[in-house]
Amino acid sequence: MKRLLTFILATTLGLAVPLNAVADEPDGKTLERAIDYFAGGKYHEALILFTRLDSRYNLNPRFKAYIGVCHYHEWNYDDACRYLDPVIDDLDVYAPHERSVYYLADAESHFQLQQYKEAVPLYERQLLVCYDNEKGDTLYRLGFCHMFLSAWQNAVDCFTSAKDYYLRFNPGTDAARLAQIDKMIAGCEAELRKP
Repeated sequence: MKRLLTFILATTLGLAVPLNAVADEPDGKTLERAIDYFAGGKYHEALILFTRLDSRYNLNPRFKAYIGVCHYHEWNYDDACRYLDPVIDDLDVYAPHERSVYYLADAESHFQLQQYKEAVPLYERQLLVCYDNEKGDTLYRLGFCHMFLSAWQNAVDCFTSAKDYYLRFNPGTDAARLAQIDKMIAGCEAELRKP
């Protein structure tokens, strides 16, 4: 009990926790705690436990995706891609919005690593399963990917669609975001007019 209290106190305070802090806890309980941490948005704590379990058991694709999402929230984009990329196709059996979270974390990680070509198909997959009020953000990012890849017409189409989704499904969208989209569209259209 003392070890468990030490572990809880240390993780609450953000301190490093030795991996054997709860060594006497059964792995099933550790997995249960990791899932609870993940569901509660405590990604750092979940990552510690999931990583330890993965080193022992080679976890299934869903739990590897959880590890990838934890790395994404910890800004470890290389590690997020390392976990999510190999399992992303194995996740098609799960609910649409759950898959949306995985696609977005993987796409955003590639985007942050300036791997726009890799991010595009992931954003496109996310568009198929996310909610309408999330599509504006996805299309906005997709527009930047196409712009950075010099696919000017695709960028214009994505930015235009993003604005439409923002206006229809997120009426409180910041005016600065909408103004920026207009500027991005104008800039991409200017590139299209170049000989």
